[in-house]
Amino acid sequence: MLRLTLITTLLLTFGVGTGYAADEVKEPNKQQNKMAECNKAAVDKKGDERKSFMRECLKSKQKIQQNKMKECNAEAGTKELKGPERKQFMSECLKK
Repeated sequence: MLRLTLITTLLLTFGVGTGYAADEVKEPNKQQNKMAECNKAAVDKKGDERKSFMRECLKSKQKIQQNKMKECNAEAGTKELKGPERKQFMSECLKK
């Protein structure tokens, strides 16, 4: 019993407890956002129809992102942006 109390005290002292993971809430990434959007659109679909829909939905969003990247890249090239200026421009352009 004494060992258990000692171990528990040490774990809590060094921040390893049940509440530790709750402190690290992360924002969803782009892929997770795409999945959420496609999931909302597929709410009425079941089985193979849902799988097929999800596959196409995720592919189309990827193609849209690729096309946006090409457009932004071309525009940055036309403006002859380099280094940090190009990086900032690309970041803003891809958010639109």
